[in-house]
Amino acid sequence: MGKIGGFLEIDREDFTSEDPIERIKHFNEFHHPLSKKKQKEQGARCMDCGVPFCQYGQKVGQMVIGCPLNNLIPEWNDLIYRGNEEQALNRLLKTNNFPEFTSRVCPALCEKACTCSLNGDAVSVRENEYGIIENAFEKDLIKAKMPSERNDKKIAVIGSGPAGLAAADTLNKRGYEVDVYEREDRPGGLLMYGIPQMKIEKDIIMRRVQMMKDEGVHFIMNTYIETKKQATKLLQQYDSIVLACGSRVPRDIQVEGRNASNILFAVDYLTSITKSLLNSHFTDKKYFNVKDKNVLIIGGGDTGNDCVASAIRHGCKSVIQLEMMEEAPLERGEDNPWPEWPNIKKTDYGQQESLAIFHKDPRVYQTTVSRFILNDKNEIEKAELVKLERKQGKMVPIQGSEYVIDVDLVLIAAGFVGCESKITKAFQVKLDSRNTVETLEQSYKTNVEKVYTAGDMHRGQSLVVWAIKEGREVAKEIDNDLMGYTNL
Repeated sequence: MGKIGGFLEIDREDFTSEDPIERIKHFNEFHHPLSKKKQKEQGARCMDCGVPFCQYGQKVGQMVIGCPLNNLIPEWNDLIYRGNEEQALNRLLKTNNFPEFTSRVCPALCEKACTCSLNGDAVSVRENEYGIIENAFEKDLIKAKMPSERNDKKIAVIGSGPAGLAAADTLNKRGYEVDVYEREDRPGGLLMYGIPQMKIEKDIIMRRVQMMKDEGVHFIMNTYIETKKQATKLLQQYDSIVLACGSRVPRDIQVEGRNASNILFAVDYLTSITKSLLNSHFTDKKYFNVKDKNVLIIGGGDTGNDCVASAIRHGCKSVIQLEMMEEAPLERGEDNPWPEWPNIKKTDYGQQESLAIFHKDPRVYQTTVSRFILNDKNEIEKAELVKLERKQGKMVPIQGSEYVIDVDLVLIAAGFVGCESKITKAFQVKLDSRNTVETLEQSYKTNVEKVYTAGDMHRGQSLVVWAIKEGREVAKEIDNDLMGYTNL
């Protein structure tokens, strides 16, 4: 249980970050991990609470509390404190296929539910998770290992995002032959192309993919399953199929001037940047260049923030990020008690960089676009914005509050509204009211025999940690259905 009373003696310490003025000069990760000594000290703060909400992962009211993967956080924090690196790695990998992903991009649901966070600073979880897995790779404690036995069953996983990768990895380790189909040129899904290099360097993803290849998983790239003929062939070829294609239909906006040529979806913008960076370090010019442009981002979430950071790195003239909702409070409200996720204001890395470069937060609250003003080339020159107010639970425009700003490029980062129709029609799976694939509660089976689903395609737009959870769970269900039991 760490050091008795450790949380009383030792203050929380986080990764240090490169100064915003310096880190905007590159597209690499910019956090500096803690030393081994500091990691041990942070592990010592964990007291293995009677009810460790950090690893609870169950619903309380309308909200899931703690880690969906049920990571054994008190156990491996104690093992870090005691210097038992190999056992800490074993306990971490017991519940999480890809700690190197979650330790970089997960918002740390575990820490927000930590008992210490009720009246102070949470125990460090994500930083120590990072320390365990990166130390394991550095010291060669984690190696590719082929399954000791193979069965005669073949599985196809369509989509190589975190859900697809987790399903493939879990099933492969159980002895199935697994083929992963991906429409892009690199595996990873939105983990590869929807999340910028600054948050997760892409060689981290490829390091894990190479290990999976060495363990027997087959990756078939540049292959988009979109016809009934393709689906029928796969159903004949495989014993089970997992649809893990994500929630890839972006939410659009419908206002006057929307048809302008310089309005992009955020995911297309971010994808173009990462592809150009990886293929040529931008020398191919195959990305949407924002240098010296006024950029308007519609959407206040993580993707919008990633767009802010990317635009700043490419030398935009200005950047504005519109948020329809009110500015969140700095502290929890009475209607948002611990251990719920705290609905408070967060100033993320892109917004920090805007403060450093432009001396202002890019977010404009309670505001939306009322129309775009175009030139004779069908390009946006200006955008008319309107302020919003809450009435009867809805955000509505305030008459007379309109104002106009100069705009050269618009990025729509308003989230996603379900899965793409080509593949669902190809397999003839049913959809629910959210435009995600329908299954029975606590099941991943679709209405089509042998076809399962997982990740955002199943639950809607969500976090990487939830995708990994669903990938593991669908593998368990498939194993039980094919073998009559499961030990996963």
